[in-house]
Order: sequence, then structure tokens, then C-alpha cells
Amino acid sequence: MNTIIVYSSASKAGNTSIAVEELARDLNAKTLFLDDFVIHDYSYEHKNKDDDFRGLFREVLQYDHVVFASPVYWYAVTPRMKAFIDRITEFMDDEVLQPELRVLREKHFSILSTSIHQDAPSAFIEMLQKTFEYLGMTLKGTHHRQFQLQP
Repeated sequence: MNTIIVYSSASKAGNTSIAVEELARDLNAKTLFLDDFVIHDYSYEHKNKDDDFRGLFREVLQYDHVVFASPVYWYAVTPRMKAFIDRITEFMDDEVLQPELRVLREKHFSILSTSIHQDAPSAFIEMLQKTFEYLGMTLKGTHHRQFQLQP
């Protein structure tokens, strides 16, 4: 199963990156760091077609298994990850793009979280799980990596 790990973090070389690289080696997966790209917030008027989102999302659609990875920020994913997820709505809103979105029904997803706690909060997991199951994807697994708080 070809796998891509889509991740975001305030620190490109931080704890989440360490966890992503380890999982990427285990899964022989490609990685995609969202913070290297311009992804604007969702707009009801779809004003942000000139950023990197659509190309990135179409790249992700080429994989059978997508791992969404983020540190836990106040029970949620990073702002860039949230923007990426919110922008998927564009493919739901536009009849021309809807067939591309439907391929998610054949895909698997996993969740990779990092924090100073032993486990990810249920709110963090549930948001991602419910979102991608709503889109028709099948949950393959969850992974959490605990790191020590850095002074």
C-alpha cells in the first residue's frame, strides 16, 4: 500500500518531524510538510484558488493510505493542517471537482499525534476520525508519540 504522511508543525525539525521520519521509514512512506506551502483558509466564495492547496490535495489523492500528523495544539491540529482539511470542502461544493473527491472512499487513513502527554486527547482523534470517515475513508490506525517538555 503506497503511503504518504501529510504533516504540519511550528517547527520543521521538531518532535513531530522526528516521529514522522520514524514512521515514514517503517511504512516506506513519502512525507509532505504542509508548512512549506501556501494554503489559505477556506472561503465560501472559493477566492483562494491561486494557492498550493489544490495541487497538494490532488497529489495526496494518488496514495492509498494517508497519515495525517500534527502536534496537539489545544486539543486540535495545527492551523495549517486545519486549513488543509477545511479546504477539502471546495471539492464537495464544486460539481466539477466532486468526482476527484469520491476517490477518498477507496482510501485508508491513519493519525499520528505528538505531545507531552502519554496519549492524544480524544477530541483530537475524534475530529480527524469523524472528518475522514465522513469523506468515506477507512481508519487504519492511530499512533501517538510522547515527548518530554523542552525548557
